[in-house]
Amino acid sequence: MHDDGRYDDPRVTGSTSDPVSRETDYPSWSPGATGPADGDPPAVRDDPAGSGQPEGSATPEPTTVRRTPEGLSRPVNAAEVRLTSGRRNTAAAVRFEPAVPHQPTAAVARDAAPVIDAAPVASTESLAAVAADPTYVSRETPTREEDDPPLAMEAMRAVQILNPSGEVIMPRPDRTRVMCVANQKGGVGKTTTTVNLAVALALHGNRVLVVDLDPQGNASTGLNVPHHTGIPDVYDCLINSVPLAEVAQAVEGIPNLWCVPATIDLAGAEIELVSVVARESRLDRAITAYPGEFDYVFIDCPPSLGLLTVNALVAAQEVLIPIQCEYYALEGLNQLINNINLVRQHLNPKLDVSTILLTMYDRRTRLADAVEQDVRNHFGDKVLQAVIPRNVRVSEAPSYGQSVMTYDPGSRGATSYFEAAQEIAERGVKEPVGRNA
Repeated sequence: MHDDGRYDDPRVTGSTSDPVSRETDYPSWSPGATGPADGDPPAVRDDPAGSGQPEGSATPEPTTVRRTPEGLSRPVNAAEVRLTSGRRNTAAAVRFEPAVPHQPTAAVARDAAPVIDAAPVASTESLAAVAADPTYVSRETPTREEDDPPLAMEAMRAVQILNPSGEVIMPRPDRTRVMCVANQKGGVGKTTTTVNLAVALALHGNRVLVVDLDPQGNASTGLNVPHHTGIPDVYDCLINSVPLAEVAQAVEGIPNLWCVPATIDLAGAEIELVSVVARESRLDRAITAYPGEFDYVFIDCPPSLGLLTVNALVAAQEVLIPIQCEYYALEGLNQLINNINLVRQHLNPKLDVSTILLTMYDRRTRLADAVEQDVRNHFGDKVLQAVIPRNVRVSEAPSYGQSVMTYDPGSRGATSYFEAAQEIAERGVKEPVGRNA
């Protein structure tokens, strides 16, 4: 059974119109090879001993090709060729015409040539810039961020945030900055923001005090400060006039950081402060009477607008508002601004909303982007450029009694809070604020 299909092979015929049979692949055939010359004896196939073939019988011979003026014709069996001898298994002498190899054109040779990437050649402008400024770096030179692998970059960020050398990287303000972290909506990141900003500033040379004014005591938990019943806390300062220096505890593992814890006793302070004279300024007097000097005092407020929050607003000079990138956070922001204006008019004329931080930003949603644009359009430069994304490391850190800055310093959450702290520190140097009188 023979397959008479054909295909065009320009390497054998020299042209695309010269068909070649698919049955020409016997061992001795190759393009351009010459067959037996005229008069040479035909090829003889020996029969192995004991094959059982009768003497004089012809066996199937190798397939041959007959060239005609029209090209190569269909295959020809050896049986069709005249036998030149009476012996068995003798093939006919077939004359092979040498195939003319196809000579590729210049375009084909150029396309088939291997492509070798040449080294980039500096442009004339780059050479001139280097000659003028030795520190010039061409944009064609890959940056270190592009060359280093992700793990190396994460390690670099961790070293930068932890600051093992202890040098002062973030500038220190001329006077103490008392910042109240407030928002009457719960779950927007007030405590998380307070803890991580305080740790970031303390790690880079600033003296920081955290006042936990929330009866839940989450800020004390995040800094791993004991706040169970019987521990001296901020309640004693507000109700019993205990000096703040006797209540503040040094945070373990973080130099230059102290915390005033809050216990469950603080929940009753709202009622007990009602009958106290000058109840709105009790915390302000306690902070002012502290003998030490701090660069920053962060007050973590409860999610309400009661007397505890009013005490924090009176004691502070600046208000830091964390805003969750959702619609409900915007809905309650107007009421918070109104209460801050009331405190400014009647109790603390120096109070100012200086900083707004966007938290829990999810870049996969359009809602987060819409909330960010609305907040930036309304508050302008008061909104920090750093945005805190949703990051599981930020939520995991309190369960280990740590901030995200020490729990996973190379994570996106730690990097974002580090950038926010650095931005707050730089703003404080440009616009120094004084202590409340």
